[in-house]
Amino acid sequence: MAEGILELAQELAEISRLVEDDDVSTTLSRFVRRMVQTVPDCDESSLTVLANGQPEIVARYHRTTDPISEPPRAALDAELTTKSGPVYDTLMYGEPRRIADLAVDYRWPEFAAAGINAGYRSCLFLPLPAANDDVATFSLFSGKPNAFGGTSYDLVLLLALHAGAAFDNVQLYNDSTQLVSQLQSALANRTVIGQAQGILMHRYDLSADTAFTVLKRGSQDGNLKLRALALELVEAQSNGTLTQTLTNRGLISG
Repeated sequence: MAEGILELAQELAEISRLVEDDDVSTTLSRFVRRMVQTVPDCDESSLTVLANGQPEIVARYHRTTDPISEPPRAALDAELTTKSGPVYDTLMYGEPRRIADLAVDYRWPEFAAAGINAGYRSCLFLPLPAANDDVATFSLFSGKPNAFGGTSYDLVLLLALHAGAAFDNVQLYNDSTQLVSQLQSALANRTVIGQAQGILMHRYDLSADTAFTVLKRGSQDGNLKLRALALELVEAQSNGTLTQTLTNRGLISG
């Protein structure tokens, strides 16, 4: 019993782990792979999101890569993204859907036929809990009837809860990383522009506002970004070619 609890704790820690440079796609692919590797009798797992009102599969993993099995799986994917199947119900209502045996469940006949042709007999659709506004559903498939019940269902639920938390975390991490990058870029721009202002102020005894106006005029007249012009002036000052650069840019008369 203790060994089983330890293994479950390790698995939950693994599925929640953020790896350096993880993006959302990589994280979701890791989720569905861990689902198949962890949940008893699970042969395939996928994750579907609701994008502009249309279900879209964003991650998918199955135990085998047999090319012969791919056409039936492609047909199943098509059924997963329709608005008349169990996945869409789960996405819309945020409630799990379980099919114990596709051969005797008649709620979604076209989906059931596609699932059986793909080699499956039972499946489970579980909404992914997330703090953001994204709507997502885990789909699990088994070649055995009556899979994903009892303890197996509880395990899937635990994994999905941890996956939802990690999904939120990776999106927050990515958003924060992008924000830091934007702030660093803005700071670098401000620094080099300030240096160019200082050069003009010192050389021609200009005020800060006037020096900035000169830079803006040069940027507009030369169809050049303000930072690029500022960097050019800073480098020209270091190279001893400032006067020539200012003349070339029309900032002073030759």
